[in-house]
Amino acid sequence: MTSATSAGRPAPAAVPTARLVTGGLARVLLSAFMTLTSFYVLLSVIPLYVRATGGGTRGAGLATGALLLSAVVAELAAPGLIRRFGSRMVLGLGAALLGVPALALLASGQLATIVASSLLRGLGFGLTGVATGVLIAELVPAGRRGEGIGLSGVAESIPAIVALPGGVWLAGHAGYPVVIWIAAVTALCPLAVLPGLPRQPREHRKPREHWQPRERRQPRESRKLLDGLRDAGLRRPFLVFLAATMPAGAVAAFLPLALARSGNAAALGLLAQAVAATASRWWAGRIGDRYGQARLLLPGAVVTAAGIAALIWVTSPAAMYAGMCLFGMGFGILESVTFTLMIERVPPSAYGTASALWNLAYDAGYGAGPVLLGVAVSSIGYPACFGLSALLACAAIVPAWRDRAAVLGCRQGGYVDLGAWALSSDQSTSKEHT
Repeated sequence: MTSATSAGRPAPAAVPTARLVTGGLARVLLSAFMTLTSFYVLLSVIPLYVRATGGGTRGAGLATGALLLSAVVAELAAPGLIRRFGSRMVLGLGAALLGVPALALLASGQLATIVASSLLRGLGFGLTGVATGVLIAELVPAGRRGEGIGLSGVAESIPAIVALPGGVWLAGHAGYPVVIWIAAVTALCPLAVLPGLPRQPREHRKPREHWQPRERRQPRESRKLLDGLRDAGLRRPFLVFLAATMPAGAVAAFLPLALARSGNAAALGLLAQAVAATASRWWAGRIGDRYGQARLLLPGAVVTAAGIAALIWVTSPAAMYAGMCLFGMGFGILESVTFTLMIERVPPSAYGTASALWNLAYDAGYGAGPVLLGVAVSSIGYPACFGLSALLACAAIVPAWRDRAAVLGCRQGGYVDLGAWALSSDQSTSKEHT
């Protein structure tokens, strides 16, 4: 346990020496890179393909909606599938569902075929996301879990930076079949690395000292998704991340429209946000391992809201770029910290539940944000819409504050990072500190 300094702040932990990137983790990171490349390279191309084949704007929206909806459905089912078949098998199934249906687009450009392909690919995307999270949690040493999750975030962010615009460029210069083949092949690549992954979960948790309430319940060996939301230690990071992803989705959808007459300003702003988020994910994981992940939750929420608030002056290049950089920094911190906290606060048997909840908060929030705020944007304009997005981001501060108070209020001598089993089992204690 980390000792406290004379000022009451925790001293940094000793520099961890456990090896971070093992052969198994390298295979998982490569698998994540490939599956996300497959997802992103077609994400913006499918609407163009629908329009080119006569499906129109409504058809493009239908295909994208089918993709995201089925991804959420898969994330809800993934914990049960992982408990029954194992994360390695679920990863293989997800990779097959992500890659094989893409080949159907080569045979037919009919809207029904595209929507059916999107539905199946969404299922694959949801399954691979949850299974990858579980494998990373199992393979990263506990003493460097935050850094390992941050490193995985870097590997997972590169496809969004490169493949998303790259797919559109390739479609215009090389044609849709080339992009479709790339999506299919990259999705199926993880099948080659599955034999090198461990069959059974590897336990890396080091002995930790936790505060425990008097009447602490015993954790169950396996947990359902709704049970996770009833757990305060999981619910708070989930709500923080959900409140951040909803305005993030709105910014991604409306910034290009707000700056449609400003040349490449929107693209550069989104690039700045993505790069800042990628860098801060790794930094947050490393710092969190030293000082405690829970300490970064509130600052991440505040920086995210501040960055989005700067977009109220979206027509000012300085304000827009500064806001997108701040927003990226805060969002990257929350991406890393929320997932790390949720993994740390459950036993290995519930890694699937924690990973599914995190992915659900990401995809559901990212999809719901543009829908909710899109209703108002035509009436109030883009600056006011970004103002509402900032208010929505501020909602993340409340559960972040409550989580920080519950954790720091239970210190005994030095800083003690609580698990969900301690946080949620005595609600009266949580209310007392919040």
